Amino acid sequence: MADKIHEIAGKMTPLCQKIVHVNVKWRIMEKVSIFRDFCRFVWRKILSCSSIIEKPIIYRRVVHRTPSTIGEIFDSDDDTTVSGRGISSSSDADLVSLKISLLGDCQTGKTTFVIKYVGDENQGFLEMAGLNLMDKTFYVQGVTISFSIWDVGGDEKRSKDHIPIACKDSVAILFMFDLTSRSTLNSVFGWYSQARKWNTTAIPILIGTKFDDFVRLPPNLQWTIVTQARAYAKVMKASLFFSSATHNINVNKIFKFILAKLFNLPWKIDRNLTLGEPIIDYDS
Repeated sequence: MADKIHEIAGKMTPLCQKIVHVNVKWRIMEKVSIFRDFCRFVWRKILSCSSIIEKPIIYRRVVHRTPSTIGEIFDSDDDTTVSGRGISSSSDADLVSLKISLLGDCQTGKTTFVIKYVGDENQGFLEMAGLNLMDKTFYVQGVTISFSIWDVGGDEKRSKDHIPIACKDSVAILFMFDLTSRSTLNSVFGWYSQARKWNTTAIPILIGTKFDDFVRLPPNLQWTIVTQARAYAKVMKASLFFSSATHNINVNKIFKFILAKLFNLPWKIDRNLTLGEPIIDYDS
């Protein structure tokens, strides 16, 4: 019996070796494929960042073509955005790449906020430890606008190394906090000081998330949070928006606001300081 077992084992050994060899080969090919895709994505980001360095030239050319081009985004005040489908005819000269960074504590809803904005037209996504990268591209009469959104994870220890690369060359930095958690608002200054080490020119915007939960809080607590948030925004010289990704409140409007600020477009957004309503506060 023992001799038969050894004989069978001897026959199976070459087969097992072939199986192991094939498995190892497929694993190597899989890793090479993932690495190749990652390199392509990073190369796209490098090209995007390099185009931002030359943004004054691009901005001057686009501004001369407005308001009949980019200005059409602002025809309505509702929370809608121009579709990104059907982009096929724009040249490199008509492409405007804009990098935007998101910073804030864990559980503030940053990733949900971005996913709500990019929607089904998200044309690029990369998830790493402490950093998510998403693209939003839309086409407006000869001009292609591409938002490259860098969402830094809320774990300060894990994401600290990502802040420099995420904030460098950004045209706007969104500092986000949970309207139902004052500790996340208190942390905003820490994120702000870290970001300003690497970027002193980006447009700062303070965003309170989860407005749909915020309105259930007692009015006196709502007033306290509104007062503190406005005070923080003033010190940061930032615009202030209360938002809700669940109900799409002020999500798209924030990105419209960024475009209007960058290109000096005559799009008027009304300030709203009414308690119990989504706050919009900025210097006119």
